[in-house]
Amino acid sequence: MRYLSLFLIAILILITSSCRKDFSSEFSTGKLQFSKDTVFLDTVFTNIGSSTYNLKVYNKSNNAINIPSVKLGRGENSMYRLNIDGKPGKVFENIEILAKDSIYIFIETTINYNTVTNPIYTDSIVFDSDSYLQDVKLVTLVKDAYFLFPSKNSQGIIETIKIGVDGTGENMNVNGFYLNENTTFTNEKPYVIYGYCAVPSAKILTIEAGANIFFHSNSGLIISKNATLNIEGELSNEVIIEGDRLEPQFSNIPGQWGAIWLRAGSKNNSIKNTIIKNASVGIISDSIGSASSPTLTIKNTQIYNSANFGILGRETNINGENLVINNSGQSSLACTIGGIYNFTHSTFANFWNNSFREFPTVIINNYYTYSDNNNQIIVAKDLFDANFTNCIIDGSNNIELIIDKAEGAAFNFSFKNNLLKFNDYNNNYAEVAEYDFTNTTYYQDNILNGNSHFKATQNNQLIIGETSDAIGKANLQGAQLVPKDILGILRSSPADIGAYQHITFDN
Repeated sequence: MRYLSLFLIAILILITSSCRKDFSSEFSTGKLQFSKDTVFLDTVFTNIGSSTYNLKVYNKSNNAINIPSVKLGRGENSMYRLNIDGKPGKVFENIEILAKDSIYIFIETTINYNTVTNPIYTDSIVFDSDSYLQDVKLVTLVKDAYFLFPSKNSQGIIETIKIGVDGTGENMNVNGFYLNENTTFTNEKPYVIYGYCAVPSAKILTIEAGANIFFHSNSGLIISKNATLNIEGELSNEVIIEGDRLEPQFSNIPGQWGAIWLRAGSKNNSIKNTIIKNASVGIISDSIGSASSPTLTIKNTQIYNSANFGILGRETNINGENLVINNSGQSSLACTIGGIYNFTHSTFANFWNNSFREFPTVIINNYYTYSDNNNQIIVAKDLFDANFTNCIIDGSNNIELIIDKAEGAAFNFSFKNNLLKFNDYNNNYAEVAEYDFTNTTYYQDNILNGNSHFKATQNNQLIIGETSDAIGKANLQGAQLVPKDILGILRSSPADIGAYQHITFDN
Protein backbone atom coordinates (compact mmCIF):
# COMPACT_ATOMS: atom_id res chain seq x y z
CA MET A 1 0.00 0.00 0.00
CA ARG A 2 2.90 2.33 0.82
CA TYR A 3 4.40 1.73 -2.63
CA LEU A 4 1.06 2.49 -4.27
CA SER A 5 0.82 5.80 -2.38
CA LEU A 6 4.33 6.78 -3.41
CA PHE A 7 3.50 5.91 -7.04
CA LEU A 8 0.36 8.06 -7.03
CA ILE A 9 2.27 10.98 -5.49
CA ALA A 10 4.94 10.68 -8.17
CA ILE A 11 2.30 10.68 -10.93
CA LEU A 12 0.65 13.77 -9.39
CA ILE A 13 3.97 15.61 -9.26
CA LEU A 14 4.69 14.70 -12.88
CA ILE A 15 1.27 15.92 -14.07
CA THR A 16 1.55 19.13 -12.06
CA SER A 17 5.02 19.92 -13.32
CA SER A 18 4.17 19.18 -16.96
CA CYS A 19 1.03 21.36 -16.85
CA ARG A 20 2.78 24.25 -15.21
CA LYS A 21 5.01 24.77 -18.23
CA ASP A 22 2.02 25.20 -20.60
CA PHE A 23 -0.35 27.21 -18.44
CA SER A 24 1.93 29.44 -16.42
CA SER A 25 2.22 32.31 -18.86
CA GLU A 26 4.62 35.20 -19.09
CA PHE A 27 4.00 38.63 -20.56
CA SER A 28 4.54 39.01 -24.29
CA THR A 29 7.93 40.48 -25.14
CA GLY A 30 7.00 41.74 -28.59
CA LYS A 31 7.99 38.57 -30.44
CA LEU A 32 4.59 37.62 -31.76
CA GLN A 33 4.49 36.53 -35.40
CA PHE A 34 1.58 37.06 -37.79
CA SER A 35 0.23 35.37 -40.91
CA LYS A 36 0.34 38.79 -42.61
CA ASP A 37 1.52 42.26 -41.69
CA THR A 38 -1.45 43.96 -43.39
CA VAL A 39 -5.00 42.65 -43.75
CA PHE A 40 -6.66 44.01 -46.89
CA LEU A 41 -10.43 43.75 -46.58
CA ASP A 42 -10.66 44.59 -50.27
CA THR A 43 -13.55 46.76 -51.46
CA VAL A 44 -16.94 47.20 -49.81
CA PHE A 45 -19.98 49.26 -50.71
CA THR A 46 -21.19 51.85 -48.25
CA ASN A 47 -23.18 50.33 -45.36
CA ILE A 48 -22.77 46.78 -46.74
CA GLY A 49 -20.93 44.36 -44.48
CA SER A 50 -17.70 42.81 -45.69
CA SER A 51 -16.75 39.17 -45.78
CA THR A 52 -14.97 37.79 -42.73
CA TYR A 53 -11.18 37.87 -42.92
CA ASN A 54 -8.73 36.24 -40.55
CA LEU A 55 -5.36 36.90 -39.02
CA LYS A 56 -3.33 34.14 -37.39
CA VAL A 57 -1.15 35.13 -34.41
CA TYR A 58 1.74 32.80 -33.54
CA ASN A 59 3.60 32.25 -30.29
CA LYS A 60 6.70 30.35 -31.37
CA SER A 61 8.43 30.54 -27.99
CA ASN A 62 8.75 27.68 -25.54
CA ASN A 63 6.56 29.42 -22.97
CA ALA A 64 2.91 30.36 -22.85
CA ILE A 65 2.45 34.12 -23.12
CA ASN A 66 -0.13 36.63 -21.97
CA ILE A 67 -0.97 39.66 -24.09
CA PRO A 68 -2.40 42.27 -21.70
CA SER A 69 -4.26 44.13 -24.46
CA VAL A 70 -5.45 43.38 -27.99
CA LYS A 71 -7.47 46.21 -29.47
CA LEU A 72 -8.29 48.25 -32.53
CA GLY A 73 -6.22 51.39 -32.87
CA ARG A 74 -9.33 53.55 -33.15
CA GLY A 75 -10.84 51.77 -30.17
CA GLU A 76 -14.61 51.64 -29.84
CA ASN A 77 -14.93 54.25 -32.62
CA SER A 78 -13.40 51.91 -35.20
CA MET A 79 -15.57 50.68 -38.05
CA TYR A 80 -13.85 47.31 -37.88
CA ARG A 81 -15.04 44.46 -35.66
CA LEU A 82 -12.96 41.67 -34.15
CA ASN A 83 -13.72 38.22 -32.83
CA ILE A 84 -11.21 36.38 -30.63
CA ASP A 85 -11.97 32.96 -29.16
CA GLY A 86 -15.64 33.34 -30.13
CA LYS A 87 -16.01 36.71 -28.37
CA PRO A 88 -16.86 39.77 -30.47
CA GLY A 89 -15.54 43.20 -29.59
CA LYS A 90 -13.04 45.93 -30.29
CA VAL A 91 -10.94 45.83 -27.10
CA PHE A 92 -9.76 42.63 -25.39
CA GLU A 93 -7.61 42.03 -22.30
CA ASN A 94 -5.36 39.19 -21.15
CA ILE A 95 -5.30 37.06 -24.25
CA GLU A 96 -3.22 33.92 -23.71
CA ILE A 97 -1.41 31.85 -26.34
CA LEU A 98 0.14 28.56 -25.31
CA ALA A 99 3.73 27.67 -26.11
CA LYS A 100 4.28 26.78 -29.78
CA ASP A 101 0.64 27.60 -30.46
CA SER A 102 -1.47 30.22 -32.24
CA ILE A 103 -4.86 31.93 -32.24
CA TYR A 104 -7.15 33.28 -34.94
CA ILE A 105 -8.52 36.80 -35.00
CA PHE A 106 -11.54 37.29 -37.29
CA ILE A 107 -12.12 40.73 -38.81
CA GLU A 108 -15.17 42.35 -40.44
CA THR A 109 -16.24 45.88 -41.29
CA THR A 110 -19.24 47.96 -42.30
CA ILE A 111 -18.43 51.50 -43.37
CA ASN A 112 -20.67 54.46 -44.11
CA TYR A 113 -19.06 56.28 -47.01
CA ASN A 114 -20.51 59.60 -45.88
CA THR A 115 -18.79 59.45 -42.49
CA VAL A 116 -15.22 58.98 -43.74
CA THR A 117 -12.99 61.63 -45.27
CA ASN A 118 -10.89 59.15 -47.24
CA PRO A 119 -12.39 56.26 -49.23
CA ILE A 120 -9.37 54.19 -48.18
CA TYR A 121 -10.28 53.43 -44.57
CA THR A 122 -7.47 52.21 -42.32
CA ASP A 123 -6.94 51.06 -38.76
CA SER A 124 -4.73 48.54 -36.99
CA ILE A 125 -4.90 45.72 -34.48
CA VAL A 126 -2.61 46.70 -31.60
CA PHE A 127 -0.94 44.07 -29.41
CA ASP A 128 0.22 45.94 -26.29
CA SER A 129 2.44 44.54 -23.54
CA ASP A 130 4.01 47.35 -21.53
CA SER A 131 6.87 48.68 -23.67
CA TYR A 132 6.49 45.92 -26.26
CA LEU A 133 3.95 47.06 -28.84
CA GLN A 134 3.18 45.34 -32.13
CA ASP A 135 0.48 46.03 -34.68
CA VAL A 136 -1.08 44.73 -37.89
CA LYS A 137 -2.54 47.20 -40.38
CA LEU A 138 -6.13 46.99 -41.66
CA VAL A 139 -7.04 48.54 -45.03
CA THR A 140 -10.40 48.77 -46.84
CA LEU A 141 -11.55 50.69 -49.89
CA VAL A 142 -15.15 51.85 -49.48
CA LYS A 143 -17.28 52.83 -52.47
CA ASP A 144 -20.34 54.99 -52.59
CA ALA A 145 -23.13 53.61 -54.78
CA TYR A 146 -26.72 53.97 -55.87
CA PHE A 147 -28.79 51.19 -54.31
CA LEU A 148 -31.91 50.00 -56.12
CA PHE A 149 -34.18 47.44 -54.49
CA PRO A 150 -37.82 46.36 -54.14
CA SER A 151 -39.92 48.20 -51.60
CA LYS A 152 -41.60 46.64 -48.54
CA ASN A 153 -45.15 47.27 -47.41
CA SER A 154 -46.23 47.86 -43.81
CA GLN A 155 -46.36 44.10 -43.21
CA GLY A 156 -42.77 43.70 -44.40
CA ILE A 157 -43.76 41.94 -47.63
CA ILE A 158 -41.24 42.58 -50.41
CA GLU A 159 -42.46 44.03 -53.70
CA THR A 160 -42.72 41.50 -56.54
CA ILE A 161 -43.26 41.68 -60.27
CA LYS A 162 -45.26 39.17 -62.31
CA ILE A 163 -43.62 37.45 -65.24
CA GLY A 164 -45.38 35.26 -67.78
CA VAL A 165 -43.59 31.97 -68.30
CA ASP A 166 -43.25 31.56 -72.06
CA GLY A 167 -45.19 28.67 -73.56
CA THR A 168 -47.02 27.68 -70.37
CA GLY A 169 -49.71 30.32 -69.98
CA GLU A 170 -48.64 30.63 -66.36
CA ASN A 171 -47.18 33.47 -64.35
CA MET A 172 -44.54 33.60 -61.68
CA ASN A 173 -43.65 36.30 -59.18
CA VAL A 174 -40.08 37.39 -58.51
CA ASN A 175 -38.74 39.95 -56.09
CA GLY A 176 -38.28 43.09 -58.12
CA PHE A 177 -39.46 46.55 -59.10
CA TYR A 178 -40.25 48.62 -62.18
CA LEU A 179 -38.46 51.77 -63.28
CA ASN A 180 -41.23 54.32 -63.76
CA GLU A 181 -39.69 56.54 -66.43
CA ASN A 182 -37.09 56.53 -69.16
CA THR A 183 -33.99 56.03 -67.04
CA THR A 184 -30.25 56.56 -67.44
CA PHE A 185 -27.65 54.77 -65.33
CA THR A 186 -24.69 57.16 -65.30
CA ASN A 187 -21.02 56.52 -64.60
CA GLU A 188 -20.91 58.84 -61.57
CA LYS A 189 -20.92 55.96 -59.10
CA PRO A 190 -21.80 52.25 -59.20
CA TYR A 191 -25.32 50.82 -59.10
CA VAL A 192 -26.04 47.96 -56.72
CA ILE A 193 -29.31 46.19 -57.56
CA TYR A 194 -31.31 43.84 -55.36
CA GLY A 195 -34.05 41.84 -57.04
CA TYR A 196 -35.01 42.21 -60.69
CA CYS A 197 -34.98 45.72 -62.11
CA ALA A 198 -37.67 45.81 -64.82
CA VAL A 199 -38.06 48.32 -67.62
CA PRO A 200 -41.80 48.72 -68.33
CA SER A 201 -43.46 48.82 -71.73
CA ALA A 202 -42.55 51.76 -73.97
CA LYS A 203 -39.71 52.88 -71.68
CA ILE A 204 -35.96 52.94 -72.35
CA LEU A 205 -33.11 52.14 -69.99
CA THR A 206 -29.82 53.71 -71.08
CA ILE A 207 -26.52 52.77 -69.44
CA GLU A 208 -23.69 55.23 -70.03
CA ALA A 209 -20.12 54.34 -70.95
CA GLY A 210 -18.01 53.59 -67.89
CA ALA A 211 -20.96 52.64 -65.70
CA ASN A 212 -20.57 49.74 -63.25
CA ILE A 213 -23.64 47.63 -62.46
CA PHE A 214 -23.50 45.14 -59.58
CA PHE A 215 -26.27 42.60 -59.04
CA HIS A 216 -27.01 40.84 -55.78
CA SER A 217 -27.88 37.16 -55.74
CA ASN A 218 -31.18 36.38 -57.56
CA SER A 219 -31.16 39.75 -59.29
CA GLY A 220 -30.96 41.00 -62.85
CA LEU A 221 -32.53 43.13 -65.58
CA ILE A 222 -35.86 42.49 -67.29
CA ILE A 223 -36.74 44.39 -70.46
CA SER A 224 -40.50 44.16 -71.00
CA LYS A 225 -42.55 44.03 -74.20
CA ASN A 226 -42.05 47.24 -76.25
CA ALA A 227 -39.29 48.37 -73.88
CA THR A 228 -35.65 48.93 -74.89
CA LEU A 229 -32.20 48.50 -73.35
CA ASN A 230 -29.31 50.63 -74.64
CA ILE A 231 -25.86 49.93 -73.16
CA GLU A 232 -23.49 52.55 -74.59
CA GLY A 233 -20.02 51.44 -73.58
CA GLU A 234 -16.99 52.77 -75.42
CA LEU A 235 -13.57 51.41 -76.28
CA SER A 236 -11.42 51.56 -73.08
CA ASN A 237 -14.48 52.84 -71.21
CA GLU A 238 -16.60 49.71 -71.05
CA VAL A 239 -19.74 49.11 -69.07
CA ILE A 240 -19.08 46.35 -66.53
CA ILE A 241 -21.92 44.17 -65.24
CA GLU A 242 -21.23 41.57 -62.54
CA GLY A 243 -22.17 40.33 -59.06
CA ASP A 244 -21.87 42.49 -55.97
CA ARG A 245 -19.24 40.36 -54.20
CA LEU A 246 -16.11 42.45 -54.67
CA GLU A 247 -13.58 40.18 -52.98
CA PRO A 248 -10.93 38.80 -55.38
CA GLN A 249 -11.93 35.19 -54.67
CA PHE A 250 -15.34 35.96 -56.23
CA SER A 251 -13.98 37.62 -59.37
CA ASN A 252 -14.57 34.54 -61.57
CA ILE A 253 -17.27 32.58 -59.73
CA PRO A 254 -20.24 31.72 -62.02
CA GLY A 255 -23.89 32.12 -61.10
CA GLN A 256 -23.64 35.04 -58.67
CA TRP A 257 -26.68 36.77 -60.17
CA GLY A 258 -29.52 36.05 -62.60
CA ALA A 259 -29.60 37.38 -66.15
CA ILE A 260 -30.26 40.23 -68.53
CA TRP A 261 -33.62 39.10 -69.89
CA LEU A 262 -34.92 40.67 -73.10
CA ARG A 263 -38.54 39.57 -72.93
CA ALA A 264 -40.72 38.73 -75.90
CA GLY A 265 -41.64 41.94 -77.70
CA SER A 266 -38.77 44.03 -76.38
CA LYS A 267 -37.24 45.88 -79.30
CA ASN A 268 -34.17 47.65 -80.66
CA ASN A 269 -31.99 46.47 -77.77
CA SER A 270 -28.33 47.44 -78.17
CA ILE A 271 -25.25 46.39 -76.17
CA LYS A 272 -21.85 47.84 -77.04
CA ASN A 273 -18.42 47.65 -75.39
CA THR A 274 -19.67 45.77 -72.34
CA ILE A 275 -18.23 43.10 -70.04
CA ILE A 276 -20.81 40.75 -68.49
CA LYS A 277 -19.48 38.36 -65.84
CA ASN A 278 -20.55 35.64 -63.42
CA ALA A 279 -24.27 35.43 -64.25
CA SER A 280 -26.52 32.40 -64.37
CA VAL A 281 -27.26 33.37 -67.98
CA GLY A 282 -25.50 36.39 -69.44
CA ILE A 283 -28.30 37.35 -71.85
CA ILE A 284 -31.67 35.74 -72.58
CA SER A 285 -33.30 37.05 -75.75
CA ASP A 286 -36.88 36.06 -76.56
CA SER A 287 -39.02 36.83 -79.60
CA ILE A 288 -38.01 37.46 -83.16
CA GLY A 289 -39.74 40.85 -83.17
CA SER A 290 -39.02 42.10 -86.68
CA ALA A 291 -37.22 40.27 -89.47
CA SER A 292 -35.67 43.56 -90.59
CA SER A 293 -34.71 44.95 -87.17
CA PRO A 294 -32.77 42.77 -84.68
CA THR A 295 -34.18 42.24 -81.22
CA LEU A 296 -30.58 42.60 -80.03
CA THR A 297 -27.56 44.18 -81.65
CA ILE A 298 -24.44 43.32 -79.66
CA LYS A 299 -20.94 44.59 -80.52
CA ASN A 300 -17.50 44.58 -78.91
CA THR A 301 -18.82 42.72 -75.89
CA GLN A 302 -17.39 40.00 -73.63
CA ILE A 303 -19.43 37.48 -71.62
CA TYR A 304 -17.63 35.21 -69.15
CA ASN A 305 -18.32 32.64 -66.43
CA SER A 306 -22.03 32.04 -66.96
CA ALA A 307 -23.36 29.12 -64.91
CA ASN A 308 -25.64 28.04 -67.79
CA PHE A 309 -25.52 30.01 -71.06
CA GLY A 310 -23.54 33.01 -72.22
CA ILE A 311 -26.34 33.95 -74.63
CA LEU A 312 -29.60 32.01 -74.84
CA GLY A 313 -31.61 33.02 -77.90
CA ARG A 314 -35.16 31.68 -78.21
CA GLU A 315 -36.81 32.36 -81.56
CA THR A 316 -35.13 35.73 -81.62
CA ASN A 317 -33.16 38.01 -83.92
CA ILE A 318 -29.56 38.73 -82.87
CA ASN A 319 -26.84 40.54 -84.79
CA GLY A 320 -23.39 40.20 -83.21
CA GLU A 321 -19.95 41.60 -84.09
CA ASN A 322 -16.68 41.29 -82.16
CA LEU A 323 -18.45 39.20 -79.55
CA VAL A 324 -16.39 37.04 -77.16
CA ILE A 325 -17.96 34.38 -74.91
CA ASN A 326 -16.13 31.82 -72.74
CA ASN A 327 -16.60 29.51 -69.75
CA SER A 328 -20.28 28.59 -69.67
CA GLY A 329 -21.77 25.71 -67.71
CA GLN A 330 -23.84 24.58 -70.72
CA SER A 331 -23.35 26.46 -74.02
CA SER A 332 -21.67 29.77 -74.66
CA LEU A 333 -24.15 30.47 -77.47
CA ALA A 334 -27.52 28.73 -77.87
CA CYS A 335 -29.54 29.71 -80.94
CA THR A 336 -32.77 27.83 -80.23
CA ILE A 337 -36.38 27.56 -81.45
CA GLY A 338 -35.45 29.04 -84.81
CA GLY A 339 -35.12 32.74 -85.47
CA ILE A 340 -32.47 34.90 -87.14
CA TYR A 341 -28.84 34.92 -86.05
CA ASN A 342 -25.94 36.73 -87.71
CA PHE A 343 -22.46 36.71 -86.16
CA THR A 344 -19.34 38.18 -87.70
CA HIS A 345 -15.76 38.18 -86.34
CA SER A 346 -16.79 36.64 -83.02
CA THR A 347 -15.06 34.16 -80.73
CA PHE A 348 -17.19 31.50 -79.08
CA ALA A 349 -15.19 29.33 -76.71
CA ASN A 350 -15.96 27.09 -73.78
CA PHE A 351 -13.17 25.87 -71.53
CA TRP A 352 -15.46 25.40 -68.53
CA ASN A 353 -13.81 23.27 -65.82
CA ASN A 354 -16.14 23.68 -62.85
CA SER A 355 -18.19 20.56 -63.59
CA PHE A 356 -19.13 18.14 -66.36
CA ARG A 357 -20.42 19.99 -69.43
CA GLU A 358 -23.09 18.25 -71.51
CA PHE A 359 -23.58 20.74 -74.34
CA PRO A 360 -21.21 22.14 -76.98
CA THR A 361 -19.94 25.70 -77.22
CA VAL A 362 -22.52 26.56 -79.91
CA ILE A 363 -25.89 24.86 -80.40
CA ILE A 364 -28.39 25.65 -83.17
CA ASN A 365 -31.88 24.19 -83.39
CA ASN A 366 -35.36 25.02 -84.71
CA TYR A 367 -37.80 23.53 -82.23
CA TYR A 368 -39.03 23.29 -78.68
CA THR A 369 -40.59 20.33 -76.87
CA TYR A 370 -43.27 19.78 -74.26
CA SER A 371 -44.98 16.80 -72.65
CA ASP A 372 -48.61 15.84 -73.24
CA ASN A 373 -49.88 12.78 -71.36
CA ASN A 374 -46.33 11.47 -71.11
CA ASN A 375 -45.80 11.99 -74.84
CA GLN A 376 -42.95 14.22 -75.93
CA ILE A 377 -44.26 16.73 -78.46
CA ILE A 378 -41.85 18.49 -80.82
CA VAL A 379 -42.90 21.86 -82.26
CA ALA A 380 -40.78 22.99 -85.20
CA LYS A 381 -40.16 26.71 -85.78
CA ASP A 382 -38.55 28.44 -88.73
CA LEU A 383 -34.81 29.00 -88.57
CA PHE A 384 -34.73 31.78 -91.13
CA ASP A 385 -30.98 32.31 -90.87
CA ALA A 386 -28.03 31.29 -88.75
CA ASN A 387 -24.99 32.87 -90.39
CA PHE A 388 -21.48 32.68 -88.98
CA THR A 389 -18.70 34.52 -90.80
CA ASN A 390 -15.05 34.78 -89.66
CA CYS A 391 -15.82 33.25 -86.25
CA ILE A 392 -13.92 30.89 -83.96
CA ILE A 393 -15.89 28.07 -82.31
CA ASP A 394 -13.62 26.17 -79.94
CA GLY A 395 -13.51 24.56 -76.50
CA SER A 396 -12.31 21.69 -74.36
CA ASN A 397 -14.66 19.04 -75.83
CA ASN A 398 -14.13 17.16 -79.08
CA ILE A 399 -17.33 18.47 -80.64
CA GLU A 400 -18.17 22.13 -79.99
CA LEU A 401 -20.88 22.69 -82.62
CA ILE A 402 -24.27 20.96 -82.72
CA ILE A 403 -26.81 21.63 -85.47
CA ASP A 404 -30.09 20.00 -84.51
CA LYS A 405 -32.80 20.11 -87.17
CA ALA A 406 -36.48 19.27 -86.74
CA GLU A 407 -38.46 18.57 -89.91
CA GLY A 408 -41.48 20.67 -90.85
CA ALA A 409 -39.95 24.16 -90.68
CA ALA A 410 -37.30 26.25 -92.44
CA PHE A 411 -33.70 25.49 -91.52
CA ASN A 412 -31.20 27.86 -93.12
CA PHE A 413 -27.62 28.20 -91.94
CA SER A 414 -24.25 29.19 -93.34
CA PHE A 415 -20.62 29.00 -92.14
CA LYS A 416 -18.01 30.99 -94.04
CA ASN A 417 -14.33 31.24 -93.10
CA ASN A 418 -14.69 29.98 -89.56
CA LEU A 419 -12.35 27.92 -87.38
CA LEU A 420 -14.52 25.07 -86.07
CA LYS A 421 -13.84 22.45 -83.41
CA PHE A 422 -15.62 19.29 -84.60
CA ASN A 423 -13.59 16.17 -83.97
CA ASP A 424 -16.05 13.35 -84.72
CA TYR A 425 -13.49 10.59 -84.18
CA ASN A 426 -16.23 7.95 -83.77
CA ASN A 427 -18.04 9.07 -86.95
CA ASN A 428 -21.29 9.48 -85.03
CA TYR A 429 -22.37 12.29 -87.37
CA ALA A 430 -20.92 10.96 -90.62
CA GLU A 431 -24.36 10.34 -92.14
CA VAL A 432 -26.00 13.57 -90.93
CA ALA A 433 -26.40 16.00 -93.81
CA GLU A 434 -26.00 19.08 -91.63
CA TYR A 435 -22.41 18.04 -90.88
CA ASP A 436 -21.30 17.55 -94.46
CA PHE A 437 -18.53 20.12 -94.35
CA THR A 438 -17.92 19.70 -98.09
CA ASN A 439 -21.42 20.96 -98.92
CA THR A 440 -20.84 24.51 -100.13
CA THR A 441 -24.48 25.40 -99.60
CA TYR A 442 -23.72 25.43 -95.87
CA TYR A 443 -19.93 25.54 -95.53
CA GLN A 444 -17.31 27.57 -97.36
CA ASP A 445 -13.59 27.93 -96.59
CA ASN A 446 -13.81 26.79 -92.98
CA ILE A 447 -10.89 25.38 -90.96
CA LEU A 448 -11.81 22.18 -89.16
CA ASN A 449 -10.07 21.39 -85.84
CA GLY A 450 -7.38 24.00 -86.31
CA ASN A 451 -5.26 25.52 -83.55
CA SER A 452 -6.79 28.71 -82.16
CA HIS A 453 -3.74 29.39 -79.97
CA PHE A 454 -5.55 31.42 -77.31
CA LYS A 455 -3.44 33.23 -74.75
CA ALA A 456 -5.01 31.91 -71.53
CA THR A 457 -8.46 30.35 -71.74
CA GLN A 458 -8.99 29.88 -68.00
CA ASN A 459 -8.29 33.58 -67.48
CA ASN A 460 -10.67 34.49 -70.33
CA GLN A 461 -7.80 35.84 -72.42
CA LEU A 462 -8.92 34.78 -75.89
CA ILE A 463 -6.66 36.90 -78.02
CA ILE A 464 -4.88 34.62 -80.51
CA GLY A 465 -1.13 34.12 -80.84
CA GLU A 466 1.39 33.91 -83.63
CA THR A 467 0.84 30.18 -84.33
CA SER A 468 -2.95 30.39 -84.68
CA ASP A 469 -4.47 28.76 -87.76
CA ALA A 470 -6.95 31.66 -87.84
CA ILE A 471 -4.33 34.17 -89.00
CA GLY A 472 -5.10 35.75 -92.37
CA LYS A 473 -7.97 33.37 -93.16
CA ALA A 474 -10.97 35.70 -92.83
CA ASN A 475 -13.55 36.32 -95.52
CA LEU A 476 -12.85 39.69 -97.14
CA GLN A 477 -16.45 40.87 -97.25
CA GLY A 478 -16.97 40.02 -93.58
CA ALA A 479 -13.79 41.85 -92.60
CA GLN A 480 -14.89 44.94 -94.50
CA LEU A 481 -18.15 44.96 -92.53
CA VAL A 482 -16.21 44.90 -89.25
CA PRO A 483 -12.91 46.68 -90.08
CA LYS A 484 -11.60 46.90 -86.49
CA ASP A 485 -11.23 44.17 -83.91
CA ILE A 486 -12.65 44.23 -80.38
CA LEU A 487 -9.62 46.21 -79.17
CA GLY A 488 -10.08 48.86 -81.85
CA ILE A 489 -7.14 47.57 -83.95
CA LEU A 490 -7.50 47.88 -87.71
CA ARG A 491 -7.74 44.43 -89.23
CA SER A 492 -4.98 43.27 -91.56
CA SER A 493 -5.64 42.27 -95.16
CA PRO A 494 -6.36 39.42 -95.22
CA ALA A 495 -7.76 39.64 -91.71
CA ASP A 496 -7.62 37.10 -88.89
CA ILE A 497 -10.62 34.98 -87.99
CA GLY A 498 -12.27 35.76 -84.64
CA ALA A 499 -12.79 38.88 -82.55
CA TYR A 500 -9.06 39.64 -82.18
CA GLN A 501 -6.19 40.34 -84.50
CA HIS A 502 -3.30 38.11 -83.44
CA ILE A 503 -0.30 39.22 -81.38
CA THR A 504 3.05 37.67 -80.45
CA PHE A 505 2.88 36.39 -76.87
CA ASP A 506 5.63 37.19 -74.40
CA ASN A 507 7.51 34.13 -73.16
